[in-house]
Amino acid sequence: MSTFVQLGRVEAGLPPALVDDAVVPTEQFVYVRKVFTGSASHVWQALVSPTGTAVWLGHGAVLQGKGQTYVSDDGDAGVVQSFHPLEQLRLSWHSGVDLDTSLVELDLTPVAGGTRLRLWHEGLPSQLRPRMQSRWEHRLDDFAQECL
Repeated sequence: MSTFVQLGRVEAGLPPALVDDAVVPTEQFVYVRKVFTGSASHVWQALVSPTGTAVWLGHGAVLQGKGQTYVSDDGDAGVVQSFHPLEQLRLSWHSGVDLDTSLVELDLTPVAGGTRLRLWHEGLPSQLRPRMQSRWEHRLDDFAQECL
């Protein structure tokens, strides 16, 4: 198990949730930021619903709470590390291929006009980060269109 899965972002030497999103050092991890209309409650409910989870995490994945495993139909799998309704979700993540386990964290923050969602994916090999950056951007765009 990687350091990123055992520890949170700060403990692993990475920056905490940042106030100024313009200075996120993406050479260390994947970072996606989206602002959705609607309350944090609405976004959270969509995010962890079967329909929402299928869109952003993959068909077949079910999020049931801290300590629970999930597996998507395409082989992505992990364990829910942290489950704080309306605020934060942290998952270990690995693909069906032989990759080390990494960490996906989503946090929600109420902002003017809606809710900001930030996704961090840490512990990925550098050559995989551009592909995962694109993947998460597309998945969250699809989530917004289909679930909110």
